[in-house]
Amino acid sequence: MKIKIGDSVETIDDNISGTVIKTSGDIITIEDADGFEFQFEANELMISNSKNALENAIHNSDIEAVKKEKETTKRKNVPAVKPKERNAPKFEVDLHIHHLTDSTRGMTNFDMLNLQLDTARRQLEFAIRKRIPKMVFIHGVGEGVLRQELETLFGRYNNVKFYDADYKTYGLGATEVRIFQNIEG
Repeated sequence: MKIKIGDSVETIDDNISGTVIKTSGDIITIEDADGFEFQFEANELMISNSKNALENAIHNSDIEAVKKEKETTKRKNVPAVKPKERNAPKFEVDLHIHHLTDSTRGMTNFDMLNLQLDTARRQLEFAIRKRIPKMVFIHGVGEGVLRQELETLFGRYNNVKFYDADYKTYGLGATEVRIFQNIEG
């Protein structure tokens, strides 16, 4: 935009404004409201909007067009999921006995182990029916009896692969199961 004599201008970097009284190439002389003259290069100035021009800009704009512009659908921010988390199993089954029954009073170790194995079998079959691809069985570390029995149980299914679950998340006390849906037996 070309600055002409009579334009109201203000400086970009300072709080000085005034009216252009002289232009000489790239040097522009302005007079502020107090009558002082200043010289600036053209790239240091910008034309300031008069109050009338600002009011006309508001009144002459199409309010409906502005509303429509604001209503345009905005892209929703989907939180970025790391690849490791994306592949993490969503279905966890905690086989600790205190999660499966209110009281172990009167139960033998054999009864508790059977309750845990029955729960694991039911949950595994549920996951197969619902086509859940991955799940984690949390069994704890202990003496390893439940873990061995789980491995025996999982070994009976030809569409199931199992391995230690993520160490950072579960430590040593969990087994991850991968269920393959299209295995011909």
